[in-house]
Amino acid sequence: MTLFKAVPFVLSVEILGVAFSSSAKADAWDKRTTITFSGPVEIPGVHLKGYGVLPAGTYVFKVLDSGSDRHIVQISSKDEKTVYATILAIPNVRLKATDKTVMTFRERPAGEPEALRAWFYPGKEWGEEFVYPKARAIVLAKQTNTPVLFVPDTVTPEVAVAVTTPSHPVVVELRQAPVKAAQPSGQEVEIAQVVTAPPVEVAQNTPAPALPATGSSLPLMALLGMLALAGALTIGLVQKRAL
Repeated sequence: MTLFKAVPFVLSVEILGVAFSSSAKADAWDKRTTITFSGPVEIPGVHLKGYGVLPAGTYVFKVLDSGSDRHIVQISSKDEKTVYATILAIPNVRLKATDKTVMTFRERPAGEPEALRAWFYPGKEWGEEFVYPKARAIVLAKQTNTPVLFVPDTVTPEVAVAVTTPSHPVVVELRQAPVKAAQPSGQEVEIAQVVTAPPVEVAQNTPAPALPATGSSLPLMALLGMLALAGALTIGLVQKRAL
C-alpha cells in the first residue's frame, strides 16, 4: 500500500518541475541582444558620464522595464558588467518584421557619428524608437530632416551609479516624463503624429518581467489537485479489487 500512495506525489513533483522549466525557456521578455558597431554611435541620455557616444565595439541591449506605451532600454558592455546607458524608448511600427535584429540610425554630416534611432527585435513589428533630450533632438531633427522624439532637458542627463532595477529613481523619472517630437522645422508636435503605437491587444500582451506571482501558480495548483484526486481514486479501485 505504501507504494501506491507514493505514486501520485512523485508524479506531481515531476509535473511541477516541467512547468517551471517550460516557463524559464519562454521567450525572454527583456529582448537581450548582442550588437556590434563598426563605428562610433551617438546615443541619448541617461548615460554613464562620458558615454554620450559609444565607441566601435560590442554591446548588449535589453529592456529593463516594459509598459504599454513606453519602454526603458539599457545598453551595457559585452560582459554586462558596465551599464553605459538607460534610455527611454517608445514603441513604433515598421513595414515588415524580419527574422534578424535591425538597428536604424539617423545619418549625420561626414565625420560625425550616426545617431541611434530605433531597435527592432527579430519577429516583432513594433520596435524601440529612442527618445533624446529636447535640445539634442531639435539639432538632430534639423540635421537629418526627420522628426526626433524628446523629453524635457530637465530630465536627469547622467547618473553616477548603474541603474539595475525598474524602481530606480532614473527609471521612474523616465517612465513619467512627458514625450513630444521635434520636427525639422523646430516645431514641437505630439508623438502620435510621428509614431504608430501598437494596437491595444498588442500593448496589453507585452511580456512582463519573470517575477513570482500568486496568480500564475493557480493553474498549477489546480492541476496538482486533480492529479492527487485521480491518484486517490486509483488507490481506491486497487483496494476494492484486493478485497
